[in-house]
Amino acid sequence: MYDILVVGGGIVGLATALRLKEQRPGLRLLLLEKEAEVATHQTGHNSGVIHSGLYYKPGSLKATNCIRGYRMLLDFCDQESIPYELCGKIVVATQLEQLPILNGLYERGIQNGLTDNRKISREEMREIEPHVQGLEGIWVPYTGIIDYKQVSEKYAERLLRLGGEIRFGERVTNIRHRNGQAEVLTAQGASYSTKLIVNCAGLYSDKVAQLTQPEAIKLQIVPFRGEYYKIRPEKHHLVKNLIYPVPDPNFPFLGVHFTRMIGGGIEAGPNAVLAFRREGYGKLDLNLRELSETLAWPGFRKVAAKYWRTGLGEMYRSFSKAAFTKALRELIPEIGEQDLIPGGAGVRAQACDYDGGLLDDFAILESTYAVNVCNAPSPAATSSLAIGQTVSERVLARL
Repeated sequence: MYDILVVGGGIVGLATALRLKEQRPGLRLLLLEKEAEVATHQTGHNSGVIHSGLYYKPGSLKATNCIRGYRMLLDFCDQESIPYELCGKIVVATQLEQLPILNGLYERGIQNGLTDNRKISREEMREIEPHVQGLEGIWVPYTGIIDYKQVSEKYAERLLRLGGEIRFGERVTNIRHRNGQAEVLTAQGASYSTKLIVNCAGLYSDKVAQLTQPEAIKLQIVPFRGEYYKIRPEKHHLVKNLIYPVPDPNFPFLGVHFTRMIGGGIEAGPNAVLAFRREGYGKLDLNLRELSETLAWPGFRKVAAKYWRTGLGEMYRSFSKAAFTKALRELIPEIGEQDLIPGGAGVRAQACDYDGGLLDDFAILESTYAVNVCNAPSPAATSSLAIGQTVSERVLARL
């Protein structure tokens, strides 16, 4: 019998489990992960950026947790000797109609406490990134680079040192409620009893949430694949650090950008295309049942009706290297098709509500036997310890 059972060994699940054990050392806590190691999916496939909190609505869970989690993350990395670098980034407006959005981003950053951000001219941008093209920009010195897989492994190590348990290869298949507790069943035939479940299952968080209290869940995870190219080594000089475009304010993705990686090299991307399975990292990866569920969800059909032009453009860029290159050349005109080498891909678990809203903020839903983290896309990795703190406070208040 456990006090807490955490589902999911990504960075948010690990951070939540760690925070729970730090605050209540006597808790009997078990974390179940369906894969053979931590951080296999969203955490292990992201671009490794330490986000500053620039983009998020002041007062939202994203803003408050990103800003609080940013310092927590850096303190943890200093304690555990995890390498990171606060190299800064520029956000670039390349068209006149983007300037009001850029100004809005700058003001939002100031409201979120990013007082060292600076509006910069074309000439100042060129001093920071000599090969960039743009009208105006924002210099964000807080932004950095890191390896979140390594961070997750250190979270797991510290959790185990504190007496928490982690079991791998345990995929949750059912949850039963009896005698005031929950019984968690796995595909391996195991059964675990617990007072409370903390659901951090990422791409399957909605599925696990439906097992805890079906009538309470009015959203569905829609998987969006983000594909990257690597820049050929002889063209690394074109990018000093991180270069981002002004994002589309109506679409919860940041647009293709350039990122220097903590382990070396430069990545370009990601795009954002509908994945045909929840863990569909390849263009042709298909799960008919999961795709049918996505297409049948009324909220997704409303999203598709609203953003079909954007979606077609993203899909076209997925299959056309020339189109992908064209998007990148808006930022750096010297980039050519021959400079791009196919890289990896990640899948973002984007929650979509019944009415067609792509949830912009983190979503934490509580039911009788569970606290469900049902929407935790970027900047969840940067925010992980703060999200873990937020969830753990809710959990501990119920025990």
